Amino acid sequence: MISQVDVETLQRQRAAGHAPTLIDVRSPSEYATGHISGALNVPLEQIESRLEDLGRGPQVIICKAGQRARMAAGLLEPCFEKATVLDGGTDAWIRSGLPVVASVSARWSLERQVRFGAGLLILAGVVLGFTRNPAWFYLVGFVGLGLTFAGLTDFCPMGILLARMPWNRGRSCSIPIKEPGAPSCCD
Repeated sequence: MISQVDVETLQRQRAAGHAPTLIDVRSPSEYATGHISGALNVPLEQIESRLEDLGRGPQVIICKAGQRARMAAGLLEPCFEKATVLDGGTDAWIRSGLPVVASVSARWSLERQVRFGAGLLILAGVVLGFTRNPAWFYLVGFVGLGLTFAGLTDFCPMGILLARMPWNRGRSCSIPIKEPGAPSCCD
């Protein structure tokens, strides 16, 4: 049985200085849209190959809502006795009004954007193929071929294109550099 910890208990542990290692198993793009401060990003598909990165102490496994975290904890169970899942994941953390660290402003993960874009292209191709010209069915085949290629090679041109869109770019920091000897707001 995989143990769970609720948001309030985890927050108390962190405040008392007894925080376990936080391991966020979401994709890097999901992690960038908002994660708990101090959480280590180890995507679910890398969890077994990155055991050395996880440390040996108590760990709390985190994902968006808890499902992938339970899968990761199941994979870690033979190696680590103290892996726990954050009940409700990052969504529960945010619902509790606790802060997250975000480096991009996109509200959807890159994977979700790819699924939406591919689905929209397929839907458009089918509708246009039936109503306008059957040649539009080639679009459906092309998208299917692209998804198959991405699944086999782990290289997704649509994902790369979407990652370059303005809503997926990292936020820039405009903190001025303090000159040596100059007064600062924090001095």
